[in-house]
Amino acid sequence: MDIFSKIAAGEIPSYKCAEDEQFYAFLDINPLVKGHTLVIPRREIDYIFDMDDEELAVFQLFAKRVALAVGRAFPCKKVAQVVLGLEVPHAHIHLIPMQSEQDVDFRREKLKLSEAEFQDIAARIRAEFK
Repeated sequence: MDIFSKIAAGEIPSYKCAEDEQFYAFLDINPLVKGHTLVIPRREIDYIFDMDDEELAVFQLFAKRVALAVGRAFPCKKVAQVVLGLEVPHAHIHLIPMQSEQDVDFRREKLKLSEAEFQDIAARIRAEFK
């Protein structure tokens, strides 16, 4: 079981933003900006494009609902959707509230947030998730 599967199963603590039977969304612990959220399938699959068409479509629809919640919780010009990363062998989407393209530069220094800040951010997104 990989780290993201353990997070979705509740074996590793996370700052949950949204979930359903198939997918789980939680805050990135090394965020680029406040509201930076990861969306994952509960099923372990390494590469997003190895998902069958139906699962990928439902995954995108779930991510859209999370992105809309992120945008309401953290008003921005757009919520970026980024698929990258080789560090965790589990398909995932980064949702990042952005005012400019610099907000999605993964080479930037990451925010250092307190436990209380993470909890507040996750609660704000959960409250907006529909």
